[in-house]
Amino acid sequence: MGRSARRTYGLADVSVVPSRRTRSAKEVSTAWQLDAYRFGVPLVAHPSDAITSPAFAVEFHRLGGLAVLNAEGLIGRHRDVEEKLAKLTEVAEREAGPSAAIRMLQELHAAPLQPELLAAAVAEVRDAGVTTAVRVSPQKARELTPILLEAGIDLLVIQGTIISAEHVSSNEPLNLKNFIAELDVPVVAGGVSDHRTALHLMRTGAAGVIVGYGSSAATTTHDVLGIGVPMATAIADAAAARREYLDETGGRYVHVLADGDLYSSGDIAKAIACGADAVMLGTMLTAAKEAPGRGWYWPSVAAHPSMPRGSVVQMTAPEEQTSLEKVLNGPADDPFGYINIVAGLRRAMAKAGYSDLKEFQKVGLTVRY
Repeated sequence: MGRSARRTYGLADVSVVPSRRTRSAKEVSTAWQLDAYRFGVPLVAHPSDAITSPAFAVEFHRLGGLAVLNAEGLIGRHRDVEEKLAKLTEVAEREAGPSAAIRMLQELHAAPLQPELLAAAVAEVRDAGVTTAVRVSPQKARELTPILLEAGIDLLVIQGTIISAEHVSSNEPLNLKNFIAELDVPVVAGGVSDHRTALHLMRTGAAGVIVGYGSSAATTTHDVLGIGVPMATAIADAAAARREYLDETGGRYVHVLADGDLYSSGDIAKAIACGADAVMLGTMLTAAKEAPGRGWYWPSVAAHPSMPRGSVVQMTAPEEQTSLEKVLNGPADDPFGYINIVAGLRRAMAKAGYSDLKEFQKVGLTVRY
């Protein structure tokens, strides 16, 4: 009594409904465009040290996706990142429970950021002719963005667990609208979980809005903060905000990127069906040998110095890893949608009768209960 809660749905609660026609999967396009940058597949690699290194970013781009480096991760703190990651995964595998690995992760992130290392990582990606995207937290955006701009990034991602256009603080807050207006590169910002916040974030001038906070088997935000994002509802709400903003501005389109509860190609299809333009992948990419975490995964918030909201979890055994090419484009040898994920999305679109991603956002959905 005196309280109410809205009924919401996760991706596991909804299903795609085929239409009256089907088409060949060969006639389906998975291309999308963010500002001036076009990509062959709607996949964005999460800015986790377990997934995205400069070498991984180059290979992921070759296969059509966009990988985001973490400016506050290990690439800007240590020269011997591979060696540090090897020790971290050894500790995680040897010790019972996650505490030892988290302590080591916190210690690694306690090392000061070195601008020359960060610039070198950006240069490695940029010099390969790859669209260069880097993530900063809202707290570090002012400090790190000038370094990144000088290094030559193409896209800036301002990402936190929960981000808003209006942050109340006794310190001088980051005014996203003013901050974005001063930049010459497009900005993607998030995460958000509701219609109002998504709309406010779009009004800051962001080229894209991230929905969700990367919830996965390694994320503990719900346990620590009690915050949860029902992704199907959150994506649909953000898509509604996009339509509203499109009318409000007379045609400015803001892309919606879904980040969380994505475990198979079917989840990717459902996220786009709910209204996402692209999805951010973390744990699914641990199956690739090119991922520097060697099958282990942790979100960037796992390294928080006082309140980590993630664990170091083995998602893929070394003997089960395969090439990134196979993870994305197959052929598959598993029946659960973990491998050949782009073909899974293409086939879902074809079975429902749609030829591109924007059309597929119109597909029917049902609730499973």
